[in-house]
Amino acid sequence: MKKLEGKVALITGAALGLGEGIAQVYAKYGAKLIMVDLDPIVEETAEKIRETYNTEIVTYIGNVADKAQMIEAAKNGVEKFGKLDIACCNAGVCRLAPFEEFTDEMRDFHIDVNIKGVWNTCQAVIPYMLKQGKGAIVIASSVTGDIVADAGEAAYAMTKSALVGLTKCLAIEYANRNIRVNCSQLGYARTPMVEKMAVESNPENPEAAINDIAVGVPMKRLARPTEVGELFAFLGSDEASYITGEQIVIDGGATLPETMSIGTN
Repeated sequence: MKKLEGKVALITGAALGLGEGIAQVYAKYGAKLIMVDLDPIVEETAEKIRETYNTEIVTYIGNVADKAQMIEAAKNGVEKFGKLDIACCNAGVCRLAPFEEFTDEMRDFHIDVNIKGVWNTCQAVIPYMLKQGKGAIVIASSVTGDIVADAGEAAYAMTKSALVGLTKCLAIEYANRNIRVNCSQLGYARTPMVEKMAVESNPENPEAAINDIAVGVPMKRLARPTEVGELFAFLGSDEASYITGEQIVIDGGATLPETMSIGTN
């Protein structure tokens, strides 16, 4: 039996990048999916996953920053599948700018998607999990903000580090009601968001910016979205039944070196 067989998982930001990778892995392990994204291309992504893994999928084109839409997305999924076991709060954004030039609109965009989006998703799914007597939530935080930071990422760092606090609070609040809440702390993966950041960092040669990220990673590469999906699948599965409130770094060792020039290697 596949480890997510019989499970129903809601995944936000599911159209591309990490969300697509998470959806692929969940489907591989037998889960039925509720794929949510603001981009209508989520329909095409879902169709490819259906064809590859022969799984049932409900799609919802909506904005995680709109609580009513997230409530509707969860409701649609439960009406189709009869339950909702796992929520993968993956949708997120990152825009770069010097702090003194960061507009209120840019700041609020990060807050709306990265913080309110997760908040809204959790409030949409937890009532079903309480009714079922169990559930699992996996939140996409980041090493950025809580552990490390790069210049120009003030809003991203602030909002992603806030998700660590939300994870811990929800974990303790719902532990005795059999709802587990954990978060991933990703370094860099090769995704459309990172490619956009590379353009913002080095407009003349964005590929050089991505290559330079890999230089600073002990494993010398960025993560593949499906590798992140494997972590989300583990945390959502019964294999992680005694794990809650944890922040798990997945960064190829990028946050380990004290320097890049001292040592015996």
